[in-house]
Amino acid sequence: MKQFISAAVVMIFFLQACNNDTDNSEDKKRLTKNTALLHQLEQQIAKNPDSSGLRLKLVDALDSLNNYKEATVQMDSLIKKDSLNYGLWFRKAKLMETAKDTFNAILSYTKAIKIYPSPDGQLQLANLLAESKNENALVLCQRVQELHLGRDYSAHCNFIAGIYFARIGNKEKAQQLFDACINDNFGYMEAYLEKGFIYYDDKKYPEALKIFKMAADINNTYADAYYWQAKCFEAMNKKEDAIKNYQTSLVLDKELKEAKEALKRLQ
Repeated sequence: MKQFISAAVVMIFFLQACNNDTDNSEDKKRLTKNTALLHQLEQQIAKNPDSSGLRLKLVDALDSLNNYKEATVQMDSLIKKDSLNYGLWFRKAKLMETAKDTFNAILSYTKAIKIYPSPDGQLQLANLLAESKNENALVLCQRVQELHLGRDYSAHCNFIAGIYFARIGNKEKAQQLFDACINDNFGYMEAYLEKGFIYYDDKKYPEALKIFKMAADINNTYADAYYWQAKCFEAMNKKEDAIKNYQTSLVLDKELKEAKEALKRLQ
């Protein structure tokens, strides 16, 4: 029996090592491919320096390599030539958001919607403002609601407003808005998570678990629903259930580093 257990442990470590090697190999291939594309684009731009299309492709390549500084330089050069282009300001805002530069992302979205107040631009800005506890998020959501663009946009508005109230600590209002969001779009996974987070933060783990299970029932390929079930099980000292759900979340999303770290801790 002891020999069987030892063999099983060795096999687990072997499989984990193989998975790590596979992940590293895929990362290296992706890096090599993106680097090659970057060099190719630089050569094309040298021949066609006025091509906005090529420069935007270069921005995408730099973004994929996490070279946000150089990507921002490229975006600023494009904006300098066409400062009233909504699309350029919107793209810069997305770049800043990816780079976790919230201040400049908000600034760029603000400039974009001043040029053209698109519903999508307003909601992108509202989402960042809500996370920053800025009540102007509610103003933007109300403006989009008044356009009566349908249930999907209504769901987005209610979700973002819910985020604002959740972040300022008004949990009851936040839950009402997340419920309104789900009523508009039953498959709005982020709304289920936010509802669960409120219970989880209050250490009401059974209530949170119920919400996360509901999310998984609706979308059984949503990795975060299983990850947060695992977090609840772990908090309730149900180790086996926690491990099972961490493993499921990793099957669905192998990039979930938190789940990998949790499994190392529990196994």
